[in-house]
Amino acid sequence: MTPSAPARADAPLPGTPFVAYRAGQLMLEDVALAELAQRHGTPLFVYSRAAMLGALAAYQRGLAGREALICYAMKANSTLAVLKVFADAGCGFDIVSGGELERVLAAGGVAGKIVFSGIGKTRAEIRRALEAGIRCFNVESLAELDVIDEVARACGRRAPISIRVNPNVDARTHPYISTGLKGNKFGIAHEQALAAYQHAARLTGLQVVGIDCHIGSQITEVAPYVEALDRVLDLVGAIEAAGIRIRHIDLGGGLGIDYAGDTPPAADALWAALLARLDARGYGDRALMIEPGRSLVGNAGLCLTEVLYLKPGEQKNFCIVDAAMNDLPRPALYEAFHRIVPLRQPAPGASATTYDVVGPVCESGDWLGRDRPLAVQPGEHLAVLSAGAYCMSMASNYNTRPRAAEVLVDGGEARVVRQREAVQDLWRGETA
Repeated sequence: MTPSAPARADAPLPGTPFVAYRAGQLMLEDVALAELAQRHGTPLFVYSRAAMLGALAAYQRGLAGREALICYAMKANSTLAVLKVFADAGCGFDIVSGGELERVLAAGGVAGKIVFSGIGKTRAEIRRALEAGIRCFNVESLAELDVIDEVARACGRRAPISIRVNPNVDARTHPYISTGLKGNKFGIAHEQALAAYQHAARLTGLQVVGIDCHIGSQITEVAPYVEALDRVLDLVGAIEAAGIRIRHIDLGGGLGIDYAGDTPPAADALWAALLARLDARGYGDRALMIEPGRSLVGNAGLCLTEVLYLKPGEQKNFCIVDAAMNDLPRPALYEAFHRIVPLRQPAPGASATTYDVVGPVCESGDWLGRDRPLAVQPGEHLAVLSAGAYCMSMASNYNTRPRAAEVLVDGGEARVVRQREAVQDLWRGETA
């Protein structure tokens, strides 16, 4: 799919309400992106604080009047400055490693608002999370229940736990980011969940506090969420009939964003539908937890990159840029689409050439966009949009490439929140 023609001046680009051309310059909030590229170099990630808070506000509206905790799923983007935006807004955090726990605490997050998900928690991670006083472990196997019980008893504590149930619901998303089917590695099968709760209730080092469900990522429909909720509520009824109280219901995250004309429901509209179903089934009084990630940060960030060379070919024309798959791994991993636009708006009628936009990494999979009409020259800059989620957090040093710098924009102000790595940083700790 190819992007539409550049938006008219002063109009936000699709899916990115805080990115717009003004007087021919691409702006993020009130900051000219070309100036950032010149000042800080490229590749460069730039994030909008207003976009993050605007996305969060949709969830807050949808959950207004309910006992609910929004836990940002920080695997989407774990940069300290991003975490601080959400910590300052009162959010909790969904973590999947001990390292993520330490990042939340370093950013000023509250341990009592942290839920610890993930299928492979180590004893050391469990112990540290208990010592920090996290809110809940989302448990994904019977074996994990036993290990958390063992560690908690050794620490003289009771670990608050919620069991992640795999409801066998098809989220109709990319298979690599689908998590709620029987063939996925996550969670305990719906049919085995009651027995798992009964087992947990017998373990003296555990305190059952909730139930958890997460069916995937980049979901663009309401129906899979409603289906999953119904299956979870069926279980809540059976579990409580067995004498085990469920204090909170955690419905995970996974709401999609507009990458290429995608039309996910707005967060407040999604939650209106889910809350109506909760109320209709008699569970509207329960505390709620949710774990949005991509939908809070995905369209708040972009990556700036310089055009290095234009390489014509018999079958393909290539626009070679200085950003690569180590900076923006989603296209290589998922064949994902990101809109790519120039920082200076082309003149009306400017002649465009169709290019594959590719990076310098020595892999054929190193592409950022295919078949994109662009009117650009070497030395000019492009913006890869919708790059706030699963880009910097998944970036690597492949080909001994330093990771990019990051900038946070707030109105007309821009500050560096991560310095660009130096090449020498990459072998610190190694010996020859």
